Amino acid sequence: MSDFFDALETRDPAQREAALMAALPRQVAHAQKTTTALAEILAGVDAAGVTSREALARLPVTRKHDLFDRQKASRPADSFGGFSALVRGPGMPRLFSSPGPVYEPEGTAKDYWRAGRAAFAAGFRAGELVHNAFSYHMTPGAFIMESGAHAVGCTVFPAGVGQTEQQLQAIAELRPDAYMGTPSFLRILVEKAQETGSDISSLRKGLTGGEALPPSLRDWFAERGLAVYQSYATADLGLIAYETPAREGLVLDEGVMVEIVRPGTGDPVPEGEVGEMVVTTLNPDYPLIRFGTGDLSAVLPGHCPTGRTNTRIKGWMGRADQTTKIRGMFVHPSQVADIARRFPEVLKARLVVTGEMASDSMTLKVEAESHPHGLESRIGEAIRDITKLRGDVELLAPGSLPNDGKVIEDARSYK
Repeated sequence: MSDFFDALETRDPAQREAALMAALPRQVAHAQKTTTALAEILAGVDAAGVTSREALARLPVTRKHDLFDRQKASRPADSFGGFSALVRGPGMPRLFSSPGPVYEPEGTAKDYWRAGRAAFAAGFRAGELVHNAFSYHMTPGAFIMESGAHAVGCTVFPAGVGQTEQQLQAIAELRPDAYMGTPSFLRILVEKAQETGSDISSLRKGLTGGEALPPSLRDWFAERGLAVYQSYATADLGLIAYETPAREGLVLDEGVMVEIVRPGTGDPVPEGEVGEMVVTTLNPDYPLIRFGTGDLSAVLPGHCPTGRTNTRIKGWMGRADQTTKIRGMFVHPSQVADIARRFPEVLKARLVVTGEMASDSMTLKVEAESHPHGLESRIGEAIRDITKLRGDVELLAPGSLPNDGKVIEDARSYK
């Protein structure tokens, strides 16, 4: 039996990159031609010239609020705000709603959300029964995971969430091999089974999503005979990355291109630095180009010990939207980036907010290659110009700031 979902997972990295760069201009052109929103967002872009990551990084980032704003403005004529290449009918068997609401289409391609790769890496195999405890109500989570289970040949029991006692009864009687759902609900099931004496011993593995799976909880499951893996997917993009038996980060899916950018900008950061994940999907039905997930992560060096050769990321490391209200004014990560861009000496900047209640103070901590005379005062002037607030400036040596993706750190006391 193969150890991999398909041959794409073990491609030579140079071959993979060449294939992605060949697909990228076609996807940009397709998005411009088939979606009104991206035709507007990418107006003036020569798709044929987008053949490198540097060229991709020059395109604008589309964020969740852009989807929401465009969808809201176009309803009810267009549920998707001009981002979908699909229309209602046989080519769109379902559409979903995420909080906002933001609506997402589903196409007819086999394993449309590409979750099969994650299910296979978690040990799911043909002929097994999967207990799917993601919600089947409005949101696509259950269908994302179900499509992955089907892609590897599993049968799915659509359990959904809640009704713990009935779920335990179904597990005891149907004897599923695997679990899909959030890690927190799996823990509820396991604890309730221990309390009531329900037999859930058939469950030996799990694939989770929707929440972080910390090592402590993963080990808790392992102590109870469950090998649980995590996946990272969104309703807009489908599968982005998945865990393997190596337990060393998450491997990127073959159907997406991922950039790590400085929060509040579209500027890629050096490998290993924490930033926001920006994803370009090769899905022709919903061709999102440089979609900002709002989630933080970082690229890990090297390849997965399992033999999968795609890039690895550390996993979910928090949220990139660090907008903070200071003295009645909102300050955004993009403003911190604008300040830093004015000074070529600046390598990295972090705004730290301290104080209590209405006595806020802020300090811009700046890593700089050199500290020419007057740099501190000039940066202070830029702070006032861009944020309309006064702030102190602290010049630091390169490498002094933490590598945690934070551009604005709210260290105020709220006692």
